[in-house]
Amino acid sequence: MKAKEMICIVCPLGCHIKVLKNDGVYNVTENKCLRGKEYGIKELTNPIRVLTTTVKIKDALLNRLPVKTKEAIPKHKVIKCMEVINSIEIKSPISVGEVIVENILGTGVDVVASRSM
Repeated sequence: MKAKEMICIVCPLGCHIKVLKNDGVYNVTENKCLRGKEYGIKELTNPIRVLTTTVKIKDALLNRLPVKTKEAIPKHKVIKCMEVINSIEIKSPISVGEVIVENILGTGVDVVASRSM
């Protein structure tokens, strides 16, 4: 099997790593730390991302409120999560950390406000 090349984003080093799957075993090379090995394997088996975006807000200084997922969600659910977030409009006042969408798409992860408004 051909090695998958990627840039590790776990730390500021940005190692160019290679991940090879051979007989069900993953081998990561060119990483400078153990976190790179873990990242490479997770990126091929179950990639996850923290989603940061904005949501419509009424009666506030600005028209959009910055929000983010409290934890990382499966990468393949990001677009569907955006559809949910884009379909809602909240009303101020909102406090930083306040839950905007609870358990988005059954991921067990909440979408929270990134600032008070």
